[in-house]
Amino acid sequence: MTYTGDVQVGGPADVRELPALTICKLAVGPYDNNAYLLSCSETEESLLIDAAADSDRLLALMAERPAGAIVTTHQHGDHWQALEQVVKVTGAQVLAHPLDAPALPVPVDRTVEHGDTITFGAITLEVIHLRGHTPGSIALLYDGGPAGSHLFTGDSLFPGGVGNTWKDPERFTQLYTDVVERVFDRLPDETWVYPGHGKDTTLGVERPALPQWKTRGW
Repeated sequence: MTYTGDVQVGGPADVRELPALTICKLAVGPYDNNAYLLSCSETEESLLIDAAADSDRLLALMAERPAGAIVTTHQHGDHWQALEQVVKVTGAQVLAHPLDAPALPVPVDRTVEHGDTITFGAITLEVIHLRGHTPGSIALLYDGGPAGSHLFTGDSLFPGGVGNTWKDPERFTQLYTDVVERVFDRLPDETWVYPGHGKDTTLGVERPALPQWKTRGW
């Protein structure tokens, strides 16, 4: 079946099979968050992005490929409600940016900053710090070579705009600048974007609207 990224709370995960990486996207309540289980095809080692909620469903998703690490994209509570329980069951390491790590409900085993890499199995993810939604918001980039670039953006980039900066001009300018310089100026249009809520998009779909985002200020 063709991956679309369209998932519903309570519904099944949508699965994307790349040559070296399997991506499982699951929507969890009560805030319609997306959680992503990434699994190395060679070793079956896995990593979870945002243990947002519904620990039972996340653990069921990981039944065959338990995550050895969990990355929390930022400090907001809707992205870590299931973190404590999933860590308790799996013993997974917890990773986050140092500016947001203190707000998490469990100790962070490793802090990661802009340009750092995270490896599981034969897969390497690059950390991209996108400041503005929170001080320590991060995105994770998988460069799949011929399989394309895949970017997990948390709440920093969505279809139709950057993340919420609460009408704070400084925070918006910071986030917009980071997203342009660290994402759009660097990555190709085909880059697939997996956000923290809602549907997926690509940089090519969003790129023409960048001037409009800057003008409107959100």
